[in-house]
Amino acid sequence: MLNALTHYRIDYPDLSLILALVRGGTLARAAALLRVDVSTVFRAVRRLEAALGQTLFEKSRAGYLPTGLASHLAQQAERAEQALEAARVGVEQGGEVISGTVRLTCTDSVLQGLLLPALAQFMPDYPALTLELSTSNDFANLSRRDADIALRLTRTPPQHLVGRCLGTVRYQVCASTGFARRHAGRELAELAWIAPDDFLPDHPTVVWRRAQLPGVRPGYRCNSMLSVTELVRAGLGVAALPDFLLDEHLQPLGPALAGHDTALWLLTRPDCRALRSVVTLFDQLGRHVRLSP
Repeated sequence: MLNALTHYRIDYPDLSLILALVRGGTLARAAALLRVDVSTVFRAVRRLEAALGQTLFEKSRAGYLPTGLASHLAQQAERAEQALEAARVGVEQGGEVISGTVRLTCTDSVLQGLLLPALAQFMPDYPALTLELSTSNDFANLSRRDADIALRLTRTPPQHLVGRCLGTVRYQVCASTGFARRHAGRELAELAWIAPDDFLPDHPTVVWRRAQLPGVRPGYRCNSMLSVTELVRAGLGVAALPDFLLDEHLQPLGPALAGHDTALWLLTRPDCRALRSVVTLFDQLGRHVRLSP
């Protein structure tokens, strides 16, 4: 990379220096990452800024803050780092390596109950593949191109996305084993309820409860189904929960909610099907994400 003003040619050690200071934020942390002493990092940064004729970092009480140029160069350094790692893995494995960064979005409940067990099965086979995870309850991430793949609970996935249905998700009213024992024999309407009403008003469990138990007012409202599940597990009340989050500590209080199930969809954008990294992750998720039959 050549700087047009100074004709200084930036090389990989320069990028490594910038990336270490961006990641570390202080000279001491950058020195530890580079395995050199602090004075070496300080002199190298001053020398590089002089060669470029531009400031790379601003000193503050919080440490070294990167300028726009330093942030841009750090991104380039990360790409170079990934390419180098992919080359090393390719030499070790004797073949072509899947590399790059794939952005995936899902809800926190899907992340905890379905995605993490699946990733543990196959991601170690792709050491050069970087996965960026974000949790969200809508499809805007894919529509805005903020993500490449989404795992979503819905009966009607957006038509502009492509994907496959991985199965049906059912809901059951559950309580912790201790709560169920203490309140045995009581009607559902008499129990303390936990729900995502204000945050997910169209959620199947909210629609069901409002239709079947219109007089119930939840004592706890949460912004995610994972939080709802944790409150139930803590013995604070009952809630209708997805079957993939149930375990031995949660006791169903009845059958699945008839007519209020949903589906798990694995989705991506049409343009992403040309990217090997996205296609590889998409296919692996399709094989390893497992729902109860």
